[in-house]
Amino acid sequence: MTFSRRVVLKVQSLLLASLLGLSSLFSLSALAAKPPAIAAAANVKFALDEIVANFTAETGLALRVSYGSSGNFVAQIQHGAPFEMLLSADEFYVQQLHKAGKTDSDGDIYAIGKLALVAPNNSKLALDPQLTGLSQAVSQGEIKRFVIANPAHAPYGERAQALLESKDLWSALQPKIIMGENVSQAAQFALSGSAQGGIVALSLASAPQFTKMGRYIEIPQSLYQPINQRMVLTPRAGDTTKQFYQYMQSTAAQQVLENYGFGFPANVSDKHHLHQPKLRAPRPRQQVAEQ
Repeated sequence: MTFSRRVVLKVQSLLLASLLGLSSLFSLSALAAKPPAIAAAANVKFALDEIVANFTAETGLALRVSYGSSGNFVAQIQHGAPFEMLLSADEFYVQQLHKAGKTDSDGDIYAIGKLALVAPNNSKLALDPQLTGLSQAVSQGEIKRFVIANPAHAPYGERAQALLESKDLWSALQPKIIMGENVSQAAQFALSGSAQGGIVALSLASAPQFTKMGRYIEIPQSLYQPINQRMVLTPRAGDTTKQFYQYMQSTAAQQVLENYGFGFPANVSDKHHLHQPKLRAPRPRQQVAEQ
C-alpha cells in the first residue's frame, strides 16, 4: 500500500470517528432535553392535563404524563420504570412504594376522590345517591352488564366493589360485571351504550367528554371509605419535577382539581392556606432516564 493511500484511509477513519462522536453527542443532548416522566392515576387525567398546561405556560417547563392504574404504575416503578413522580388514586400504593424503599417519603395528599353512578344515554337505569334504582333494576333483571374498574389494582374499582357489597348488590351483579383496566377505561365502557351503567370517578363522569355520553349522580362519600389521593417523588426526581410537585399544592392547581369534582383534606380546605410556590425559569436538564 502506498504512502498516499495510507494517508487517505487514515483521514477517512478520523472523519468516520468524528461523525460517530457527533451522532452520539446529539443523541445524548436529545435525551437530556427529554421532559421528565410522571405517572398519574387515570381518574385525574382531565384535571391534570389542564394543570400541566398551566404549569408549562407559567414556567416553560415540559412534562411527560402517563395515565393508568395506580397498582400497575407501582409495579413498574418497583421494577425500575423511570418515573420521577407518582400521582396515585389513593394512599395505599404510595405507602407501599415508601415501605419498599422506592421513595424517600410517603408524599402528600393532593386531592380526595369521589364516586359517581353513571348510565349511558340509552339506559333506563334510574340514578339516585343511595343506589335504590340500581337495586330495583338488579332485582327486576334489567342489568345485563355493569362496569367498574378492576379492584385488583384500581382504587376506584376497589371502592366500587366495597360499596356494592355494602348494598348487598355484589353477589347478584358479579356475573354481570365488566372490569376496565383503569377507571378511565371503565368510564368509557360504562357510557359506551353496551352496559346499563357503572360506578366510576366523579372527576371523569362530570367531564364534558363523558357527560355527552350519558348521565351521572354523585354517590355520598359517607357510603365508602375515603379516597385520599396521594402523590410522591421518586429518587429520580429532578428540578422540573420538584417544581411541579410544589405547583400541585398551589391555589391554582387546587382550583382546577376542585372544578373537576375533587375534594381536599380539612387542613387545606381554606384556600388561603395553600402553598403558593415561587416558580423558577427553565434550566437545561443534565440527565433524564429513557422511558
